[in-house]
Amino acid sequence: MSEKKDYNYNSPSKFNDEMKTIPPARWPTELEKAQMGTMTAMVSSFGLPRIIISGFLLVLFILTPFVGVDLPTQITNIINRFSWNAVLVLAMVPMIHAGCGLNFGLPLAIICGLLGGTLSIQLGFTGPMSFLMAVLIATPFAVILGGGYGLLLNRIKGGEMMIATYVGFSVMSFFCMMWLLLPYSSPTMVYGLSGNGLRPTISLDGFYNQVLAKILHIKIGNIEIPTGSLLVFALLAFLMWAFLHTKTGTAMTAVGSNPAFARAAGINVDRTRMLSVIMSTWLGAMGILMYQQGFGFIQLYNAPNNLTMPTVAAILIGGASVNKASIPNVIIGTILFQGIVTMTPTVMNSAIHMDMSEVIRIIVSQGMILYALTRKTEGAK
Repeated sequence: MSEKKDYNYNSPSKFNDEMKTIPPARWPTELEKAQMGTMTAMVSSFGLPRIIISGFLLVLFILTPFVGVDLPTQITNIINRFSWNAVLVLAMVPMIHAGCGLNFGLPLAIICGLLGGTLSIQLGFTGPMSFLMAVLIATPFAVILGGGYGLLLNRIKGGEMMIATYVGFSVMSFFCMMWLLLPYSSPTMVYGLSGNGLRPTISLDGFYNQVLAKILHIKIGNIEIPTGSLLVFALLAFLMWAFLHTKTGTAMTAVGSNPAFARAAGINVDRTRMLSVIMSTWLGAMGILMYQQGFGFIQLYNAPNNLTMPTVAAILIGGASVNKASIPNVIIGTILFQGIVTMTPTVMNSAIHMDMSEVIRIIVSQGMILYALTRKTEGAK
């Protein structure tokens, strides 16, 4: 009769034994793909949920001429919204690779970009130079605040996403006061009567409005392509891809995959995690500046919080999980999310002949966020 082992269910050894019974998630091999057949392999590789969302988006495109919606205009809107949001979604990649999870503290990075943009205008820069100076001014804020953010996340390993959410709310609330108290004096930004405090919405006409979108701008019929903005995103995406294939990038991926193994291999886990947070913060600051130059306005106070959930949802819909993300996940997720959010209200509004576009937009966008967060839960198991 075998001796019954008395396990301590709270011990690390028991946890490790249980984890060994869980098969690791992986893509199908070439042999398995051949055995499954072409169609099944395509569904398995691309993912059934993304195929369903892509199919729904295709149906919306097909319906546009039948409900009286101008298709070239909608394509232009999707391309524009992709160019505005893609860098913000890209900012999720470093922290995911380093095992810090999804960056729900994105408002901190956005605040750094807002400081860069507003100080650039305050200092009197105009035109393309105002955008360049906004990036330069935002960079030290992103490094300093991102470093502090990284120190905090290193102290609460395992609960990064929950703490990051509160960091985002706290920083946003703090700056709701600071936008009124900081000594800004530019008449373009401050309230007209009192001369103190920044307005909630600041126009960028005469500053960096469309400064990137107008570079090598292409117009094909009624479809307009903001080539400059897309090229900047392509450059940042390539640099991120190249970094992840360097020695430091590989170490970052190792830290996210298995911190104990990475530490045994001589990798400084805390420093690597902090680097990922600083990179994510800088990309988020750059992302909001890209968003502003395309949108044409700076939005302050509670506005930074409105970008967190759509950004997280986009990368999850693209196929990322809480511990794995790639550049294709960023591109696919941003296109799908922005395409659905752009097309659904317009097509449905024209089909039912009622002004319900805002209601439909809220239902669709929040529904996609809810779906994406359930994907996060599955990825975490």
